[in-house]
Amino acid sequence: MTATESTGTTTASRTTRLDGPERRWLGRTLRAYVALTKPRIIELLLITTIPTMFLAAGGFPRPLLIVWTLVGGYLAAGGANALNMYLDRDIDAQMRRTRNRPIVTGEVSPRAALVFGIVLSIISAVWLGLLVNPMSAALAVAAILLYVVFYTMILKRRTSQNIVWGGVAGCMPVLIGWSAVTGTVSWTAVMLFLVIFFWTPPHYWPLAEKFTKDYETAGVPMLPVVASRRTVSYQMIGHTVAMIACSLAIVQLGGTGPVYLVASVATGAWFLWLVLRYAVRVHRGLTGKALGPMVVFHASITYLTLLFVALAIDPFVRF
Repeated sequence: MTATESTGTTTASRTTRLDGPERRWLGRTLRAYVALTKPRIIELLLITTIPTMFLAAGGFPRPLLIVWTLVGGYLAAGGANALNMYLDRDIDAQMRRTRNRPIVTGEVSPRAALVFGIVLSIISAVWLGLLVNPMSAALAVAAILLYVVFYTMILKRRTSQNIVWGGVAGCMPVLIGWSAVTGTVSWTAVMLFLVIFFWTPPHYWPLAEKFTKDYETAGVPMLPVVASRRTVSYQMIGHTVAMIACSLAIVQLGGTGPVYLVASVATGAWFLWLVLRYAVRVHRGLTGKALGPMVVFHASITYLTLLFVALAIDPFVRF
């Protein structure tokens, strides 16, 4: 082997050794920034967007329109979530459930998270405005402001109804999806908005019940922290009944068929039964696993998923 070959081999070996740590660092950094967007929450938001677009189109929307809308929606929600983590970093550091978030662990600096959130939010508005339509872009900007300013900065630390009114931001994807197809917002879209609006409290309060001590420590007045379990369970029943009523009102407005009708009745009755069972357990004084708040939490996700899957299938099934 020549001296040149030997040197080349040594250099290549050193480069290889450097590449491993660099790749791992890059992978960790990318995962941290993705975590800032809260992808698991965004998955649920996108599940409601696609079926809404199918209903608005009365079938398949243009494939590219779906892609453009979903990408824009992800960027908007991701930007809002990153800004939420920036603003809530003090709370996240005190709660066991959120101590591993990137800003708390130091994987992403607060300044970097702030810039990241702002950049994603701006890109989302431009993306939707240019590739979808101005209405969808305006609704996305409204969703970001509602989540970051109205919920995170104003409501979350001040009122036990924070998740009720702050949940408006989570209802916006259906309006964005509808307007992406039609350029407008109809009463059907408003009813879908209200379904998610009334769904949000019975979805989130069981989770808050499980992590009550976390919220107490952080000083966040979630309803399960400041009110009795009975009060929470009664409000969950009220919201669930209103949610089912709005889901059935969509049938009356037209545009849906038997698939959605059957699904809305069946899934609504099933979820209401679970909420009523939860209220009965509260009345009996059960706690912890015997109370089963997470059963209701997971069931709420299943309910919304099944309802919107039926909404997506419905335009293709007519008798």
